Amino acid sequence: MKPPCSLYCSLCSLMLLGAGSLLLLVHLQDLSHNVLHQPSGLQVLVSPRWPVEDLMTKAETEVAALKAKVSSKSLMAEDSSLVVVTRQSVTKRHRKLLLKSGFAASSAPPAAEQQQRLKSPQLARTLESRRRLLKDICSKYHRGVRDQRVSWQQVSRVYVEDQSRLLYCEVPKVGCSNWKRVLMVLGGSEASTQDIPHDAAHYANHLRRLDSYNSSGMASRLSSYTKVLFVREPFERLVSAFRDKFESPNSYYHPVFGRPIISRYRTNATRAALRTGAGVTFREFIQYLLDVHRPVGMDIHWEPVSQLCNPCLLQYNFIGKFERLEEEANFLLQSIGAPKNLTFPGFKDRNPLAERTSSKITQRYFSQLNSTERQKAFDFYYMDYLMFNYPKPFKDLY
Repeated sequence: MKPPCSLYCSLCSLMLLGAGSLLLLVHLQDLSHNVLHQPSGLQVLVSPRWPVEDLMTKAETEVAALKAKVSSKSLMAEDSSLVVVTRQSVTKRHRKLLLKSGFAASSAPPAAEQQQRLKSPQLARTLESRRRLLKDICSKYHRGVRDQRVSWQQVSRVYVEDQSRLLYCEVPKVGCSNWKRVLMVLGGSEASTQDIPHDAAHYANHLRRLDSYNSSGMASRLSSYTKVLFVREPFERLVSAFRDKFESPNSYYHPVFGRPIISRYRTNATRAALRTGAGVTFREFIQYLLDVHRPVGMDIHWEPVSQLCNPCLLQYNFIGKFERLEEEANFLLQSIGAPKNLTFPGFKDRNPLAERTSSKITQRYFSQLNSTERQKAFDFYYMDYLMFNYPKPFKDLY
């Protein structure tokens, strides 16, 4: 007896249903493979669950992933790891897909922005290597310091900008005046860095320092804000401070530092020099700096950064260098989402006619010292040289 026609129809339907399910399963596995193998650090905008009626084609999936790549911005993670996402290489086929989707033309950045994005990966690697080096040096020479409790004194030079969630440690002679101007604009108290005089930047900035918060306010900011530190070649920073405070008229440093320095280290000092404190020589200044019984205390303008900003304890997210100040400062501002019209100012408003202290000028000042004095000065700043990877400035140093 022949099976009824209805039985043949049922069997055919089951076979078709099974084949369709198998094809659907293979397609879903292919989509899952694409999602799981996206490059790390990129946010791929796909749904974790796919309704059967809304399944995307493979080409549409690639377009969505490419859109996510191109749209991604630089981020500063709270766990101190710097993440920079830039445009990935796009094949000819991918370009066709983007053009077909109408996305590529509208998303292409200006030429200047493209150039900046090309620099970003290299700069990000440089910044990360600085952080790793500092971590290694701290582990070797300051073991256990990270477990210590942070005191108010240790954050007394750290400025707070709550709107951008920034902590900036002030290092004099490393662009700190302009950094304060930037913080004022970020906080909304000023509209432009160009309109802020030098004295206003330092004495009327309305910026809060971290030591003005209670213990919980200080701890929460240290754990969640981006901590920023900019450094400079130590000898160059020292010469810059000497030129600024002792070779130019100064109503504070001449009487407070100049008079005791001349009195202690100058033989047969004149009454005028002892009265005014003007005319301190670089060698006298170095003698004061290296004297364990110095007649007057330390000053932030020549205090080592390793002591001034406590980098081993505070674990800065961003360590920039004065030698590339504007480039790296602007990279940071872009990373935190600062207004596009806010860039780091490049003007010099203290003794603007004087030549900016350079490595050549620094060599000229240190040539006034003998090899023993240079070695002692290098020893004084040794941790700064080590932590921030500056080479020895003289060949005879050890």
